[in-house]
Amino acid sequence: MTVQTSPGGELKAKHRAMWAFGDYPSVADEVIPSLGPVLVEAAGIRAGQRVLDVAAGSGNAAIPAARLGAEVVASDLTPELLATGKAAAEAEGVTLEWREADAEALPFEDGSFDATISCVGVMFAPHHQESADELVRVTRSGGTIGLLSWTPEGFIGQMFSTMKPYVAPPPAGVQPPPLWGREDHVRDLLGDRVTDVVARREKLRVDRFASAEEFRDFFKAAYGPTIAAYKQIADQPEKVAALDEDLAALARKHDLGDGVMEWEYLLLTARTR
Repeated sequence: MTVQTSPGGELKAKHRAMWAFGDYPSVADEVIPSLGPVLVEAAGIRAGQRVLDVAAGSGNAAIPAARLGAEVVASDLTPELLATGKAAAEAEGVTLEWREADAEALPFEDGSFDATISCVGVMFAPHHQESADELVRVTRSGGTIGLLSWTPEGFIGQMFSTMKPYVAPPPAGVQPPPLWGREDHVRDLLGDRVTDVVARREKLRVDRFASAEEFRDFFKAAYGPTIAAYKQIADQPEKVAALDEDLAALARKHDLGDGVMEWEYLLLTARTR
């Protein structure tokens, strides 16, 4: 049995702080609330299963899994998100365990869970192979891994590309989050340790924002990675103005009419050997 120890303390501290910026639970609740249930259904979660949600945030997938009667552990690097999720679950009368944990060094023994899931969560851990290894390790033989990730070509993947020129390069070895939205990348990460891989690209209808500027201002205030990008250029007003326009232009490009957008994601499930 193996329980990992967390590497890269300084980098992880920065990630923890980034996701504590703003109000990510409002993004989960107001913009992407349907994604958690979509993943839970695709992974076949049912009553009595022991389920781990990795990088669970405020419980977008963990709480729906617990509603079905699964025994759920919601793990995340950022305690502020866990506290918000715990309060929401308690208000609803849903019981699950909330555990601070690094996706690249999960504090659980081998084969502890019937299903391990992550909804636009584990994709943001900096080292993809380490995270994938942990997903496999903690899932029992014959168990399910279920992942929902933004694609590089979709709206959120393009948002990260838009912000890239405004931020410092990541440390060596850190991979872009939207790579998890490529089926070939995830298959390579999981390798021959899984079988019965099912992957499909889907689109989330987003109608929360009346305008491109409203989208930009909401993400500027609520979404950790966007807030972090603006913090890096806060003393350069010309760059702030340029990023303002670039993000609004991206939203306008994806507007299908009346403020409706479609954000592409990859939904992938697999069974451990």
